[in-house]
Amino acid sequence: MSQENNKACNHTDGQNDKYVPPKVWTQDKENGGKFASINRPTAGARYEKALPVGDAPLQLYSLNTPNGVKVNILLEELAEIGVKGAEYDAYKIDISQGEQFGSGFVAINPNSKIPALVDHSADIAGEPIALFESGAILMYLAEKFDQFMPLSLGKARAECLSWVMWQMGSAPFLGGGFGHFYAYAPEPLEYPINRYTMETKRQLDVLDTHLKDSTYMCGNNEADYNIADMIIWAWYGQLVLGKLYDAAEFLQVDDYKHVKRWAQAIAERPAVKRAVDLSLKPID
Repeated sequence: MSQENNKACNHTDGQNDKYVPPKVWTQDKENGGKFASINRPTAGARYEKALPVGDAPLQLYSLNTPNGVKVNILLEELAEIGVKGAEYDAYKIDISQGEQFGSGFVAINPNSKIPALVDHSADIAGEPIALFESGAILMYLAEKFDQFMPLSLGKARAECLSWVMWQMGSAPFLGGGFGHFYAYAPEPLEYPINRYTMETKRQLDVLDTHLKDSTYMCGNNEADYNIADMIIWAWYGQLVLGKLYDAAEFLQVDDYKHVKRWAQAIAERPAVKRAVDLSLKPID
């Protein structure tokens, strides 16, 4: 179906703008919002581009978006306590320029999303280990260095993993749902904004209820601060601090006082301050 026919199906008649899906979807590059020029319904490399590799054991390819900030925080927290072997080089993958579709990046992340990390540590037999998906990266690093995640089977580990997975399942509704339709869509649409706002506020209430009786996501002591806090703060902490989508007033984030208290405390950590504005080298 041509784009003209596709557009023709967007109207029930000539009098209104009610959308009627065509029998077969085709991409309309004129109606994709902020990232219309790079979004495609296909995967794989679009051009040849090798990634730089520095001297540090860990090579990070990322951007300082919430998903990138998660990994930044853990790497900087490891640096803060002087963990050996956690040194890293950080490179910028500019998603607005389509750098996530270069052959080198696709080779380590076939999903073409930031962040991605390659472990070149000498203590690993065989070839370097490539990781993608922010949650997988955090879990891998926390387990590798035995820091910021309970390793023994039991309640503490189960709680940490549950909240990590909660974030991985919930944040797409905040970012790809609310954030897209509120901040990036070609025009504001009432139904998706209302639907995703309701879900975002429900998620904030989940966190607020939990943090009413807990300093951190998994306990009240400094030792309980772990990757669950890092991974959730990058999205929801920054949201209630007014750092995402210019939506703090719209979402009435001050209503979530326990989330805000938690978010402000984590924002004051030296490692977190460095992580949110991490210097990233260009890949050229």
